[in-house]
Parts: sequence; C-alpha cells; structure tokens
Amino acid sequence: MSGYRGVTTIVLEIVASSNLWIWHAFFRVSGSNNDIKDRCPVFDDILNNRAPAVNYTINGNNYTMGCYLADGIYLEWATFVKSISKPQGKKRKLFAQYQEGQRKDVERAFGVLQARFAIIRGPTHFWEKKKLANIMRACIILHNMIVEDERDTYVKNFAQGLEYDDVKNDLSQPQLREEDFAPYHQFLQRNAQLRNRQHHRQLKEDLIEHICQFHNACRQL
Repeated sequence: MSGYRGVTTIVLEIVASSNLWIWHAFFRVSGSNNDIKDRCPVFDDILNNRAPAVNYTINGNNYTMGCYLADGIYLEWATFVKSISKPQGKKRKLFAQYQEGQRKDVERAFGVLQARFAIIRGPTHFWEKKKLANIMRACIILHNMIVEDERDTYVKNFAQGLEYDDVKNDLSQPQLREEDFAPYHQFLQRNAQLRNRQHHRQLKEDLIEHICQFHNACRQL
C-alpha cells in the first residue's frame, strides 16, 4: 500500500485557530477513500443542521456558512477559502499574501505539537492505527489544555495593536442545541450548498475586494 511520498502513511488533518487551539482532528491513510469529502466528520454538524448559525456580510454580499482557510489540495467548496497559486494584479497578490499568512496557524500548531511531544515527532514505533490515533488524540488534548492555560500570555500581545472601529460589539453567543439527524432531503440540500463552486468563487472575489479595502484603510491611518 503506497501513501504519502511512496510509503504507508497516516495523515493527521486538523482545524486550528490563531491561538493554536486545535478544534478538529481527523486521521486517515493517505491515498485511501476516506479523505475529507468522504469520511471527515468536520461538516457533519452543517449537513445535519446542528452547526451554530452564522450571518455576515462581505463586500455587500450576505453569507450564512462559516469558512475554513485551506491549501490547494481541497476542492472548491463553499466553506473553503483557498489561495491563488499564480496571482495576477495587486489585489489578488494581496489576497494570496493574507490567506497564506493566516493559514500558517495550522503549520505553527503542527510545529508546536511536535515540539511538545517527542512521541509524535519521529517515525512511529507502532503498527495499530487505533493505538496511533489514541496517542495523537491524547497529545492534542494535552496541547489544548496547555493552550487554554497559557493563551492570555501570547494572544494579548498579538492583539495589542489591533483596533477595529467598524466592528460591532453586540455579537450574540451561538445557540447550540441537540437535534436528531436532518431529514434526507434537507441533508441533500445542505450537501449541495456545501459543494457549491459558484459560492466558493463569489466568496473569494468578495474577500479580495474586502482585503484590498481594509489594507488601503490601514495604510491611511
């Protein structure tokens, strides 16, 4: 069985935020039929109408689905914001710079995770996938506990110089609720919305304009 770089490999896929907190982790064998579009549970709450409701406006267009910064291997889904491989023009180059800069949060999270736990730094010494998954999951839980304990020491310094005068402070907390699985026709409808390429491209174009306006406004301060 071949995988990443021609060897049998188990890939860790994570969703991480700027404070290094890992919100989601998924283990898969590279090259098998269990990638994000087939087996990853990160979108289960969206498909089953259990995800917190979101509503935001970018460049005059309204959006009701959260999004994830992703690299080039991911598909053009409505919930993914990918960079531009060969950007043409100032606006697109600026967008690629912002997107790739923010996406480095995941790379930093991987680096910190490996630096903290030697057991996941080198090649594995176990064969059982379940045991490997348990080890990785334990390291992620401990990592998040450390992040939660120390977050005030570095997030405060990071955000010290940021001021967003145009952001309202009346944002309400998301309302979480437990529900049964969505009816099948609703599941199919949300699945189609999730995979909407036109929505993906529209969001990217709106972000390109928004980032350009934000960048120019910051330069005038």
